[in-house]
Amino acid sequence: MTSALDDREAETTMRAIRQRALGGPEVLELVEVPRPDPGPTEVLVRMSAAGVNPVDWKTRARGGFLGEPPFTVGWDVAGVVEAVGRGVTRFATGERVFGMPRFPHEAAAYAEYVTSPSRQLARIPERLGDVEAAALPLAGLTAWQALVETADVEPGQRVLILAAAGGVGHLAVQIAKARGAYVIGTARSAKHTFLTELGADETIDYTREAVEERVRDVDVVLDLVGGETSPSALPSLRDDGIFIAVPSGLGVEQLRELAGGRVRVTGILVEPDRAGMEAIAGLAATGALRPQVARTFPLEQAARAHELGEMGRTQGKLVLTVG
Repeated sequence: MTSALDDREAETTMRAIRQRALGGPEVLELVEVPRPDPGPTEVLVRMSAAGVNPVDWKTRARGGFLGEPPFTVGWDVAGVVEAVGRGVTRFATGERVFGMPRFPHEAAAYAEYVTSPSRQLARIPERLGDVEAAALPLAGLTAWQALVETADVEPGQRVLILAAAGGVGHLAVQIAKARGAYVIGTARSAKHTFLTELGADETIDYTREAVEERVRDVDVVLDLVGGETSPSALPSLRDDGIFIAVPSGLGVEQLRELAGGRVRVTGILVEPDRAGMEAIAGLAATGALRPQVARTFPLEQAARAHELGEMGRTQGKLVLTVG
């Protein structure tokens, strides 16, 4: 009798990472919480893996769009459809899916189960494992929406990517190359071989030479660094080029003032995007987009993943494995 009761309870609860306060990685706790049910037009995903992104630890520390805890961070979802809500026609139970649901609102991806609007997910290509799939959504959509939908990169254009070996950067290199661009990436010298293998045409060690002195007349700058790096990269752009700032740093308005109208400056906040996810899935299916997973951690070691990520030296992505 006890065993049957335990089984019923196990069907209605799940493990998840929650936090009751803002702070360092130590605020992340593994807890038992009720398993969510999919609402109309939603699916329930049994998680296989969850990507770890800088926005995760920034939200953990400062609340960001989620405000005050309690909450569960994480937006990169990869797993199997466990159940479908009323009205869902895109997916059936048992299908492998991935995506970035609900951002910037709570998706609670650091958990064994996640609900998502069905049209914010895409099918995982057969050649892609679940861990690799979990590394793609937020970083991949950021790069796609910046380079394709905002800059409309065309064949032969010159694209400069700052922090090209990181989570967004290494995917941006590949997306720009898939668009036929000439790609210049910044990273420490130890990561230059990695960037060349991804397709970068030029690599620059930002610790040894000034990017603005080495690079001129690029059509697009994708700034994944922010801070004091941003204004120093403006001279690299040709007239009427576009500067896309992903992180919060000096501020877009200040950068526009420094640009003086010579170039276009814009910020970007990634959005859930079915079309973008399907485009990313298509590139991954052909091998044109290969996520680099630097390291994986089991769900219960989410705090350790945050500690490593906050050091800022990761090549590629960190991923939590679930189940």
